[in-house]
Order: sequence, then structure tokens, then C-alpha cells
Amino acid sequence: MTSRLLTEPEAAAELEEAAIWYEERKRGLGVEFLRAVDHAIAFISRFPQGGIRVPDVSAELPVRRARVQRFPFHVVYLEFGEHIHVIAFAHDSRSPGYWRHRIRELPT
Repeated sequence: MTSRLLTEPEAAAELEEAAIWYEERKRGLGVEFLRAVDHAIAFISRFPQGGIRVPDVSAELPVRRARVQRFPFHVVYLEFGEHIHVIAFAHDSRSPGYWRHRIRELPT
């Protein structure tokens, strides 16, 4: 069974920003990045509990992350029943947990 994905606006913006950044560095690299993200999203959709639990987040909110192959990014997400909320497309070198405030803003 695949779950329905909902991407938070801030996450969508950071994904677009990263794809543009890669494309500006090398033609076609932004597209390769988006393909790698699509593979991570497909994995999350099929296996929502397959991601690694993010430490230091309440057990009531099982926030997980899935690695984006070839790029220093993770997809940070939270499963709500049949829905998966993508909270962030987080760069591995960015301030850890910068996206945590977004959890409080999610609809229940």
C-alpha cells in the first residue's frame, strides 16, 4: 500500500532552491538531484516506517528521515494515518533540526 504524500510549503521551497543550486553548478545536475529525491519519496510512500527515527523528537510524533542517494540530503517526514507529511528536504550540513518548528504547525 502506498501512502498519500503532502509536502509542506517550506519543504517544497527548499527542494526547489536546492535543485536550482545544483543546476547552476552543472547542467543536468538539478534534474539528477530531483530524480534522487523522487526515489527517496517512492521508498517513503511504499515503506513509511522504513526511514530512520529522528532522535530528540517526542515519541508521540514519530518523525523519520530517508537518505537521498548521491546527495547530502534527507527527506524528513511524519506519518499521519494514510498521509505522509514531508516536513523538510534537509541538507546534511545545515543546522540540525532547523525544521523542528514546522512540526508544531502541522494540522492534526
